Amino acid sequence: MAVKMGTQKFVLQRENELRVEVGMNSALHLQLVDGTAEIFGSELPPMFWMTFPAGHKFAVFTWNGCTIEVDGVFDVAYVADETPMVSYANVHSVLEQRRRRAKDGFAAGPRCVVGGPTDHGKSSLARMLLSWAAREGWRPTFTDLDIGQGSITIPGTVSATPVEMPIHPVEGVPSNQALVYFYGHTTPSVNVNLYKALVQELTRKLDSEPASNPDLQAAGMVINTMGWVEGVGYELLLHAIETLRADTVLVLGQEKLHTMLQTALNARNPAVEVVKLHKSGGVVTRNRDYRQHTRVQKINEYFYGISQELFPHCFVANFSDFQVFRLGGGPQAPLSALPIGAKPVADPTRVVPVRFSKELLHAVLSVSFAKVPEDLLKSNVAGFIHIQDVDMERQKVTYMAPCPGPLPNQLLLAGSLVWNP
Repeated sequence: MAVKMGTQKFVLQRENELRVEVGMNSALHLQLVDGTAEIFGSELPPMFWMTFPAGHKFAVFTWNGCTIEVDGVFDVAYVADETPMVSYANVHSVLEQRRRRAKDGFAAGPRCVVGGPTDHGKSSLARMLLSWAAREGWRPTFTDLDIGQGSITIPGTVSATPVEMPIHPVEGVPSNQALVYFYGHTTPSVNVNLYKALVQELTRKLDSEPASNPDLQAAGMVINTMGWVEGVGYELLLHAIETLRADTVLVLGQEKLHTMLQTALNARNPAVEVVKLHKSGGVVTRNRDYRQHTRVQKINEYFYGISQELFPHCFVANFSDFQVFRLGGGPQAPLSALPIGAKPVADPTRVVPVRFSKELLHAVLSVSFAKVPEDLLKSNVAGFIHIQDVDMERQKVTYMAPCPGPLPNQLLLAGSLVWNP
């Protein structure tokens, strides 16, 4: 039950953490009164009220002690004196040393995968490592493979972006330089091979970037992964580690996964270091409804902004103005070309045309940079539109885009991602 406390002060001792869950119906305001503190690696400015939207969950950590003032409604707010932050900081120190050695030797910096089950704090740890690196003057690459939530852009995508500044506690990771590939679903089980193919395409594109900047090359990469770590999910985690050529794997809070990865990677590539870390006691278990709420919120933020400060634009176009496709589906070969008795198998990466119909109502489609349909798989996307109406009689579609003007391309990709605000 939400608690309305008005203005309340919390005094944190050395290496303490204030854990806060904002109420679902109103925002919360917080400021640092004295001392120093940070949220997921990003330092708080003194005497500046910061607004956290409804439903936000975060932790304020201090290395040397501080006083925090909170104003508003929260479900939970308490001070904890047991945190894994020292071990997380030690990981940062090791990565920092590797970055410096890489810079001196004109080599590639560390590629660090953060893995673990759902609700173990993977995204939070990734943000800390990125923000700490940015505070040291580096520009690491954040690679997000978690299609269920989406830390860089909307869910249903795999993406990467350079992190030039510590990540803002509320605004999150800037997406203006992001490299994004559209999977179109929020679970990889819909099309496992397509998910693998997009991870490979993302890696290929990242590896093709010029290595003429030794600082950028040495900064390395932090890779956030999904919370599905059993069965196929485990295979996809191994695939990501090998495809992105990670040299460090951090496993949060599960002995079984740590042992399995250590055994598998020792056999495949002994140079990969697998490190077990404790998850924070402040990590909140999120139910299915809350996860769905956060997905909806991420799409809403894409079009309207975190504080509803953006103004998307609606357009009406003819069906003939666009070509819509879906990746995956259809047989790999016609029956006549198959051996006698063989059954056709769906091609997980085949480009399939999609006709405009009422089934596309409320769909979120990506706008591809591909020049021809055959290149849709290996092309990243420019952004997203939302289908608001499909008029079959007039052959018209009404869609919402985040900015005015014509779309940069007429090739669109559809999946199962829908948004009904």
